[in-house]
Amino acid sequence: MKAQKPSRYISTLFAAVLTVLFAMTFGQDIIIAGGISTDIPGLAPIDPQKVQDQDDMTWDDYKPIPGVNWADPSLKPEREFHMALVAVDFPDQPFVITRPKHTDPFGNPQIDPVPREKVPQFYADFYLKPSEINHGQTINGYWMEQSRGKFGITVLDAYGPYRMPKNLWEYGLSEYGQNESTPDGSRARARMESDVDALWRADKGDDIASSYRRPNGAVLRIYAGYDETGVWQEFGEMKFNSKEDIPPEWGNPNPDMPRWIPTRYVEWTSWLAGAQQWGLSSIRQGENSGTITHELGHFAFSIGDLNNNPYVQPYRRVATGTWDMMDRGSFNGPGGPHKRWVVPATHGAAMPAPLMIRNRLVNEFITWQQLLMLNRDGLAKSGPAVATVTARSAEPLEGTFAGITVTLDGEGDLTPPDDPATNPLSPGTPNYDFYSLEVVQRIGYDSFCPDNGVLIAKNKNREGRNGGPNGFNCFIWVIDAHPEDINMVDYVKPNGEKVMRTIADYRQVNDALFHAGLNSGSQFEWIDTPNRLHFYVIDIHKNQQGILYYTLGVRSLDGSGPQHRGVALTAPTGQKTQGEYTECTFTLQNTGKAAQTDPNLHWRDFNDYLKSDIYRLSVSVEGRGWSGQLLNALAAVEFGESQPVSVFVNRRSGGADSAIVTLKAVSESDPTKTATATFTVKN
Repeated sequence: MKAQKPSRYISTLFAAVLTVLFAMTFGQDIIIAGGISTDIPGLAPIDPQKVQDQDDMTWDDYKPIPGVNWADPSLKPEREFHMALVAVDFPDQPFVITRPKHTDPFGNPQIDPVPREKVPQFYADFYLKPSEINHGQTINGYWMEQSRGKFGITVLDAYGPYRMPKNLWEYGLSEYGQNESTPDGSRARARMESDVDALWRADKGDDIASSYRRPNGAVLRIYAGYDETGVWQEFGEMKFNSKEDIPPEWGNPNPDMPRWIPTRYVEWTSWLAGAQQWGLSSIRQGENSGTITHELGHFAFSIGDLNNNPYVQPYRRVATGTWDMMDRGSFNGPGGPHKRWVVPATHGAAMPAPLMIRNRLVNEFITWQQLLMLNRDGLAKSGPAVATVTARSAEPLEGTFAGITVTLDGEGDLTPPDDPATNPLSPGTPNYDFYSLEVVQRIGYDSFCPDNGVLIAKNKNREGRNGGPNGFNCFIWVIDAHPEDINMVDYVKPNGEKVMRTIADYRQVNDALFHAGLNSGSQFEWIDTPNRLHFYVIDIHKNQQGILYYTLGVRSLDGSGPQHRGVALTAPTGQKTQGEYTECTFTLQNTGKAAQTDPNLHWRDFNDYLKSDIYRLSVSVEGRGWSGQLLNALAAVEFGESQPVSVFVNRRSGGADSAIVTLKAVSESDPTKTATATFTVKN
């Protein structure tokens, strides 16, 4: 049985203790809210964290976006992208898809064979036309969904098949120290692109081949066999206990040569797995590849990789992991990362993650007008900002934003540098430019992300490595609400030995999202003390179509603005008993007064979102055998407005006939502004 992460349904108190311990260890200050849950029977949290591991996902987890099908070929994007698909095989490697079902060494193909002459058109249709085989998901559908119709793949012309002049291993052994592992003693040096293009141009001519050039064209080279990235582990250390255990059929065809071979991340894999090709920043894909969308991110938009090395020490935590397609979110799909060997590519990597705010801005998929864009120094003068943010897979609902950003203006990122050699959770060189907050809901291409909730990240305007040993290109850094080790099994060796996920594994951030309310299993706030910012997840909402949106807040630790702060509480006029608990509803009022702030403090005039105060709530109960619970320790109320706050109380058997319930509210902007109200609840 797979080890389950102990924090998945952790109590708020335990989560608080863990967070404080990590804050002490890694220098981050966290505030834990009052009103710790007492787990009253029948009382569910408002926003429970429900992390689903990638290994456990199936196509049943896919949930369409209400009211839109971005894979519909009749939808025409603003920017049309035309691609050529050129399919090639090798003297020693036929197309996997042409073989009888489940007959190749890797257990493929998963469908009935396709004749060789039909292979190019089969893959062109598989990637571009919704069908039963691809579950209605296409590379055009991905980009249309991310861009909201701004960018799509409208043409994927099929060419070939062509027979390559060299064996597969002559291309596949030209990387990562594999050059000397050839069967004939030669040194592998070849890259396949020039040979593919020569065959294609000889057949169709230079004019056709040149018609797919940038900026609105590309060539997708599909080759017989596998991307090594999807088989090196599954048919290496996961299949064999040691390199000495590799049998002849998985080894070098030359019996005098070792049966193992070096590979990218670890010391060895089987020769047959290692003889396949790695992508190497080219739009060339094996038959098991689902990462074409990722490669187009490089080719069409010039966005770099965010990938770390999860296996080499000193370990370095992943940048965004499952939450962005330019990181290991490109591996999202049914079955997770260890199902990327399937042909055709309908499992792991078949449903890559969306793009986070920073990358959507770079691609011009969202505009600055769709964001609440704040400045750190401006917040100190304007007071806290509060706004609602819609799930990123849907169009922002009326009156909401696609996200919130906070520029680290003035002196820039003030995070003290640490040593990545000793702190695997280090974000590296502290040169981030802005924070972003966005909402994830498991619909559309977010269906195969592991949780719903609020995603907080630090971002760089320009790409660059994060410094230190084992550094990598890192321009987005997800804030992890659960930085502790996920403590889950990666895989089980044939001898039964469990191999745990390293602290650098991208699935360590499966539970990174923040959640509203108490007892969610996650956190509802984040404080960056060096950068003088406090972020709040205040409440969760859902519209009639089921689209999630959250009320979020952010304030400066260095100032609360010119507004007059105040708060009042009114006691309930009665009580309502439901099952094993009694609900007492108080009224929270913002008695402060609004003040006009300089419209130039932020990127534009956001005074409409500076009209609230954020209050921290806590409850106490006096009475033998009685306990009390809040569902949410935060509330945001506009000046002059009121809102109800429910307190839930429970009487154990033999408890007193009555109890005194006290609710306290404290202004986050001015902690001297407090209010209390009491109510006597009776059995």
